[in-house]
Amino acid sequence: MQPFELSLTEASRAVRARELSPVELTGSVLDRIGTVDGRLGAYVDVAASAARAAAVRAEREIVTGGPRGPLHGIPMGLKDLIDAEGMPTTASSDVRAGHIAPHDSHVAERLRAAGAVLLGKTHTHEFAYGLTTPQTHNAWDHSRVAGGSSGGSAVAVASGGATFAMGTDTGGSIRVPAALNGVVGLKPTYGLVSRFGVTSLSWSLDHVGPLTRTVQDAALVLSATEGHDPRDPASVTGVQADFVGGRDLRGLRVGVPSNYYFERVSPEVEEAVRRAIERLSELGAELVDVEIPMARYIQAVQWGLMVPEATAYHERSLRVTADLYAPDVRILLEAGELTSAGDYLRAQRARTMMRDAWARMFAGIDVLAAPTVPMTAAEAGQETVEWADGTTEAVSDSYVRLSAPANITGIPALTLPVGHDRDSLPIGMQLMARPFRDATVLRVGEAYEATAAGAGRLAPIAA
Repeated sequence: MQPFELSLTEASRAVRARELSPVELTGSVLDRIGTVDGRLGAYVDVAASAARAAAVRAEREIVTGGPRGPLHGIPMGLKDLIDAEGMPTTASSDVRAGHIAPHDSHVAERLRAAGAVLLGKTHTHEFAYGLTTPQTHNAWDHSRVAGGSSGGSAVAVASGGATFAMGTDTGGSIRVPAALNGVVGLKPTYGLVSRFGVTSLSWSLDHVGPLTRTVQDAALVLSATEGHDPRDPASVTGVQADFVGGRDLRGLRVGVPSNYYFERVSPEVEEAVRRAIERLSELGAELVDVEIPMARYIQAVQWGLMVPEATAYHERSLRVTADLYAPDVRILLEAGELTSAGDYLRAQRARTMMRDAWARMFAGIDVLAAPTVPMTAAEAGQETVEWADGTTEAVSDSYVRLSAPANITGIPALTLPVGHDRDSLPIGMQLMARPFRDATVLRVGEAYEATAAGAGRLAPIAA
């Protein structure tokens, strides 16, 4: 096994045991990027020299003073919305060409303090305003979409081009590409991880979180990046998601949706997710049928919040450099100018009602289990999908539909692989819990993962 094939947990264990050096690990991952990324397009920019120098420093620090923690010497990627001092943050857009971050984001600051080695910046759908990341190809089938907007981060992890990566999630932008590329993605509770130094899409829906090979890996990254930051007004104090693993789920109630989440879902996705839910029952969990409240309003609330907030953020540059935006993003930004204050306020009121209704639902369960996305990775360029009930839906609307509720309500949501379809494309299951119960979704995900064959494996990419 090559070092780039190791999960974060495995690599960290080897580094701490002095069986693997950060220099060797980083070199292996950089070589892997050189081998496969020309076909995948996961990275905007690879800072190979800086990464090798950081790995040398990490090795010296570990030899002289011991490791700072599990991320010390571990190579990782940052989504190209997340500032790292002295590096470009282009948001994968011509609008930001030449922009260099003047300081670290909170996340980069925390990861640097933990000793992680920054490899480079990964592609995003322009300004995170889309669910496909067209610059990047799916790690399992290069003719299909990577998912978005953190498509570069997901593909980097799935291909061995990063031991872990960070993404952002406004309507599924961590979980969608994670599910489509067969990796783990965590959207933490709103306010648990600071967004300072992260280019915003929609301030009231944005989250920052990890994409990793395993659930335990995600828990390690969350532990290093969570915490109060006064520079982010939404950042919370006195909350920590302490993760405790274990395969015994006795006493835990898993909600199984009777509506919404299994509607307009491909048969293969439904079968794989229901089979995974049954596995949770075999591990001791009690399955509880639940009805998703206010389901008919989810899409309207998501768009009613996101569109005007995104347009407000881009208001000045849209007037000055509108021609530099990609057509799909420009249309959405211009549409936001047509949204009235009344529409936005009604969306905010509906969000408050939805949060209350979901809190009541969670009074009877500990975790909600459902598909992450209703179908596997679409063909690149495919614009719509036709469902068995005769309805036609835009691909992006399809991918955001099942992930948006966790952004609206701010609850933690984890996706992990639970199978493949007939084309060998990955299928993801989503686990959600009440706010600040991030450790609960990690515990359940890790319990399932421990029983799954092939957990944490890379996409089968020929060298």
